[in-house]
Amino acid sequence: MPDRHSPIGGQAVIEGVMMRSPGKVATAVRLPDGTIQVKTQEFVSISRRAKIFGLPIVRGAVVLIESLRIGVQALAFSAEAAVQTPQEAPKAGKRFGPLGLGMGFTVAISFLLGFLVFFYLPLKLTDLTGVRQGLLFNLIDGGFRLLFFMTYILGVGYWGEMQRVFMYHGAEHKTIHNLESGKELSPETAQSFSRFHPRCGTSFLFLVMIVSILVFAFLGRPDTWQARLLRFSLIPVIAGISFEIIRFAGAHYDKKWVRWMSEPGLNLQRLTTREPSSDMLEVAIAALRAVL
Repeated sequence: MPDRHSPIGGQAVIEGVMMRSPGKVATAVRLPDGTIQVKTQEFVSISRRAKIFGLPIVRGAVVLIESLRIGVQALAFSAEAAVQTPQEAPKAGKRFGPLGLGMGFTVAISFLLGFLVFFYLPLKLTDLTGVRQGLLFNLIDGGFRLLFFMTYILGVGYWGEMQRVFMYHGAEHKTIHNLESGKELSPETAQSFSRFHPRCGTSFLFLVMIVSILVFAFLGRPDTWQARLLRFSLIPVIAGISFEIIRFAGAHYDKKWVRWMSEPGLNLQRLTTREPSSDMLEVAIAALRAVL
């Protein structure tokens, strides 16, 4: 029986699920011929190998960077595998290899757009309000950030091609709940669990928005470019704080006040998850078994 206390995380990909344990990463994808292809690799976070990177808050920023890299590689693997024809043999070593120039360019542009939309643009719009008082300035700035984040979540939800990814997202959550319950892993058992999970990336991003408001509130109104640079440089710290909160919530979700605090993030998952089919749960379980 797999260890239900293993700290497992995951991500939905194209026609599949990526799962990550402390020592392995696996991506399972449903191929066009109906079979499941699983790619597994050994991976131990630097936060576990170097003590300084395992310190609270620091480890959150490290895990975020590592998760982004692993997530992009898993997406690239799933995109290739999902359109693979029966005559094509798997190309070992290519799936999780270094990112190609095109993929690297896409990731860089995505980061730049994310920074501009969720941090720079809210700051410029708040400047236009003419507000001078520091706390009020940061509340308005944070309000713009939350507005853009919610608009993004809602917009993605209307993208038809994302519906199956959202179903696999639900499958990932249900499967992890199945593991944590101690019950036997099976599509039938997993289907009985919630598609919402307190350690979800959606909840994490929402928490980043909230924590950024609280952190920036202590900095006052950024009137100089140095003050604005300081705000931007604190983004890894904000991510680290958010990671610690999400980690705590996942470990203490049996407490009523923790469930209450997690409720906004869980409700947001209604927009980024859908109820999965049994064959999708089968794929998620295959990825989970591969890392256990």
